[in-house]
Amino acid sequence: MNQDLRQYANIIEALKPVISKSGFNNRLNELTEHLPKERRFLIKMEMQRLARPCMRSIDLRGQVNGECRLYEYNGIQHYLDDVAIETFEDQLSVFGQFTFGVYEAVMETDNNFKVMREREEQQRETVSQKRNQPQAMALEKYTVPVVNLLSYARRHQERMNFAVSIEVFAQDGSVWRGNSVDISTEGLQIKLGKETSLQVSDQIEIFFRGLEEEFAMDKKQGVVYRILKMVYKNEHQYLMLQRAENVPNVPFDQFLQNFIRGNKRRYKVNMSNTIDAVYNKIAEQFLSPRSPSLPVFIDQVENKLIPRFAMLNEINTDITDYWSDEQRQLRLGYLLSASRLQWLVNRPAAQRELYVYAFTHLQQDKIYFYSASSKELDAKEVIKTAFLGFGARKVSWRVFKLVMSEMSPDQAHAPLSLPDNVSDKIKRLNQEPSARLMARLKNLRHVVHITDVTSDSGQEYYSQYKFNRANLPHLRVFGHARNRPPAAIQTYRYRFHDKRMEKRYLVRTTIALTASDGGTVYKGVSEDISVRGLRVELNQPFNSENGAPVEVAFPKLQSLTDKYDLMHLQYRIVASNGEKNIVHLKAVEGEQGAVARKFFEDLIKKNKSSLKTYQEEEDLPGIGHALRCINAKNTPNLAFTMNKEGARYLPQAAIDARHDERINQIAAHYAPADNLNFEFMFRDRNLESPFIQHGIKQIKLEQLPLRQELFVAFDPDQKLSRMAILPRFDNRFSSHESREKFIHEAIGRGQFIALHVLLTTTGKPDMEMLQAEMNYVSMYAIHRARELEEFMWDIVACAHLVDVTDEVLSRYNIEPALIRKNRRHHHQSIRNNAIRSDSQLLS
Repeated sequence: MNQDLRQYANIIEALKPVISKSGFNNRLNELTEHLPKERRFLIKMEMQRLARPCMRSIDLRGQVNGECRLYEYNGIQHYLDDVAIETFEDQLSVFGQFTFGVYEAVMETDNNFKVMREREEQQRETVSQKRNQPQAMALEKYTVPVVNLLSYARRHQERMNFAVSIEVFAQDGSVWRGNSVDISTEGLQIKLGKETSLQVSDQIEIFFRGLEEEFAMDKKQGVVYRILKMVYKNEHQYLMLQRAENVPNVPFDQFLQNFIRGNKRRYKVNMSNTIDAVYNKIAEQFLSPRSPSLPVFIDQVENKLIPRFAMLNEINTDITDYWSDEQRQLRLGYLLSASRLQWLVNRPAAQRELYVYAFTHLQQDKIYFYSASSKELDAKEVIKTAFLGFGARKVSWRVFKLVMSEMSPDQAHAPLSLPDNVSDKIKRLNQEPSARLMARLKNLRHVVHITDVTSDSGQEYYSQYKFNRANLPHLRVFGHARNRPPAAIQTYRYRFHDKRMEKRYLVRTTIALTASDGGTVYKGVSEDISVRGLRVELNQPFNSENGAPVEVAFPKLQSLTDKYDLMHLQYRIVASNGEKNIVHLKAVEGEQGAVARKFFEDLIKKNKSSLKTYQEEEDLPGIGHALRCINAKNTPNLAFTMNKEGARYLPQAAIDARHDERINQIAAHYAPADNLNFEFMFRDRNLESPFIQHGIKQIKLEQLPLRQELFVAFDPDQKLSRMAILPRFDNRFSSHESREKFIHEAIGRGQFIALHVLLTTTGKPDMEMLQAEMNYVSMYAIHRARELEEFMWDIVACAHLVDVTDEVLSRYNIEPALIRKNRRHHHQSIRNNAIRSDSQLLS
């Protein structure tokens, strides 16, 4: 196989069994839907090549570590050893005939001297590189595993580590001895030698010889299992087995249930999947609540795309704040117009992204929104320069990246990694979302992630655009009419009770609310209080606009204090319910609201132990968690968490960008499978004020996330990492001319990639989502639970990387021909290598 195609080895293996079947194209599209068309084409060509009939004779005498004998198939004589024969027949069953795929597999067995030499040379080269190149050590430090958020194995029964001698009887009468590895009520894993002739789907009979002396086992009748999977490792084969339903064994079932129940602590429950799940959830705990992208969930009803819900976290609320008008009404629908959503959904799955430029105009205390997508501006070249040049000179200038992904309401369910039978509580936590909740989500088909990718240098460059002021009136076409507001989008928080910045306490006492006209007094009771906020229930509807000032009196509380005047506390209306009888209030800023803030601060401080917190309910229980799960399974950006070792920050775990492969290829270039390497993000570590090292200190001081653009020149043909990946943060450029020069040189030597980097510290983990599995691990392996806790509390920061290559190239007016060259460079090199390899094989 061509070296560049080895990264798709899993896809190719999955396609082999269907290469000659009618469903091949459907299966190909299913497995490669996340890949560009060029990659899909190369994989299809590779499969067609592997499936071509082969007439070559294979002679492995002297080439393998095994004894070869004559082996004939379809009139062609081969000389193969046992390993090669087994591989030949295995691949033959996959392809259905002797093809180049069969030929290559036989020529690349583990005991082939050439293969072994190549591996030894590769190992020596790796050792040499580590010895001679200090950066090789650095690469190891910055290599971390990839986590697919909320994607982990779930077991239906507890699995116990269980090693006893066994005897295996095949249906043809063959017998092998081995050992069990772990066991559950419905499954078993065993270890045998490599010499067996067993195959997947075979039924076998297992005798547990190691239990016969201690327990009354039936020595004449074994337990029948079916082989689900076979894995070869370290001169052994591991068989994953499932109980055969057609051959019941009730006495063994009863014995096994009692045996597992009574020996779980002695033999230890196998918790590998639970530990993986906890690591996975820890990554989600730190990355999702600090992601800069705002997910908006889209209903599809009769081909109409309607934004329904948005998921707010601690960072992305800047986006909803920006798109809120002077009355704090969310107008995000202006950005997600029907035409833009339709344009996105009509694009190929891997190309559903769009840049939108926006600014606001304030007139007579009213906010007017203007926005134009890159596609809309390209269609109106005459006013494109005017929009960008004029808009970028305003403080309200923003650039948003929209990425659309397909989703399914089924993704709302994220059960624990533990089986239901562990406890009633686990069974309850594993329950699927309610029918009422799923009915609310049933039409959701897409999620659009909105990311603010505005950069200071980018805004400065756009503001230098020269334009004809006579064209400014034409910008009205990009204005959003206030008399046609978009449909409301309902927002939810990652943790619903975090909707307020402060904890709320249940305090029920009589109040009197006086409207701003000073005449009407409304009687009622307080529901809950905080230092800066208040919620009251009134005896009659109170019709007033949000933001209106009111005066609140607390007659009963006034009798308890002479220090504060509680009869004239100054508040503003924040929100109210549909009946206008439940009103949310916020203390007025400055001196006017000081009395209210100081009184309730003292009240809470002195009575904290006796005050009860008020648990705010969602309008539909569980919807916030459901949307969080859907979002985690559709993350659009590459990101990684960090801990601190000594004075340095190092990456710990990563999530990959499922939408854009361009950003992944840099991090994956010097990393083994299922890992990513972020050394390029720390390349400035020895310079003055390195971005991550200095940036985290700045974030801790200012309590604000830090944003920066990173330009990367990528040449995958270079062997040394320092030559293949050349990164430079935006603040390292002295001028726009130097940025443009970097872009042209990067495209000339390979590929240019631009990243919008957001750096932030992490918050506290939400132990409620972790507690059940942490308790389970603690029960059977307290040391592993401590390791997980240490890992969790060591994480101090995270970085999110957003691909903004196309926006930067457009910003600097790079010629369309160069942009096309930049896009196809990587794909072209792969295609050339694949064609060259194919022609060499067939020559």
